[in-house]
Amino acid sequence: MKLEEFDYCLPLGFIAQKSIKPRDRSRLMVLNRPRKKIQHKIFKDIKDYLKKGDLLVVNNTKVLPARLYGFKERTKGRVEVLLIKSLKDKYWEVLVR
Repeated sequence: MKLEEFDYCLPLGFIAQKSIKPRDRSRLMVLNRPRKKIQHKIFKDIKDYLKKGDLLVVNNTKVLPARLYGFKERTKGRVEVLLIKSLKDKYWEVLVR
């Protein structure tokens, strides 16, 4: 498996720039596997799809809008650096691709 297999086009207009108010009005996509059908709902409807014993994992991370692009000096290959978190002084936690 190659890392490139996970690449996909995501238009900027599809990425929320701020949270919707009230938060439970955010969009929810529901996949009905047996029927192979997708439904578009709102998050407050999630209670209709959870059963006793289900686990709901909430991701409350925030995206820092700091992505840097460059090229390798010798090979001219593309480099992408995503700044994750400022650590101390001039150091950052980053993801590099």
